[in-house]
Amino acid sequence: MAKSEPAGDPPERVRRRKRLGDEAREEGLIAARRLLLDGGPAAVTLANVGREIGMSHANVLHHFGSAAGLQSALMGSMIRDLTAALDDAVAALSSDSAAPRALVNRVFDAFDQGGAGQLAAWIAMSRDFGHLEPIREAVRSLVVAFRDKFVDEDADARVRAAVLLIAVCAFGDAVIGPQLRDMLGQGDDELRTITAKLIPMFLISPF
Repeated sequence: MAKSEPAGDPPERVRRRKRLGDEAREEGLIAARRLLLDGGPAAVTLANVGREIGMSHANVLHHFGSAAGLQSALMGSMIRDLTAALDDAVAALSSDSAAPRALVNRVFDAFDQGGAGQLAAWIAMSRDFGHLEPIREAVRSLVVAFRDKFVDEDADARVRAAVLLIAVCAFGDAVIGPQLRDMLGQGDDELRTITAKLIPMFLISPF
């Protein structure tokens, strides 16, 4: 009879090999992000990450300290990527003549392809809103760039509302957009198009 594996140490998915600490952490975070996008927060476990990268449960535990440590490190990594995406959106807003759609595409891409939608849902469910603090300055920069591009300094409330609209629509589209679009027979870019068309209305009308 074949010897069973120890509890919590699932079958290897790839062959195990030795890694340096930084390399192991980076591979673990890449695998954890993939698991989050494919299976949601419940899939981000030490055992699943170990199986993805061919590392024992004990070794993954060594590099991240605990399941909570792994999840916190993943949140931090994804927050840094989201902040970079928002910084890119600020740069695009300053230079792109088709700024509303370019901005919408960049923010939607960050929430969808970059996984920020799943991340935001995870943070909301865990109530661990402290992880959102690093993006505060990026959001503030986006508001300033938006204001400087389209309207004067007195339109701050309208600009903040426009940024809120983009972010909430991007979040919703990333989390449940595909299912809703399928129910309604809408194309993949439908909400992006609607959002981009609404942005100028926020910026030229009294709020």
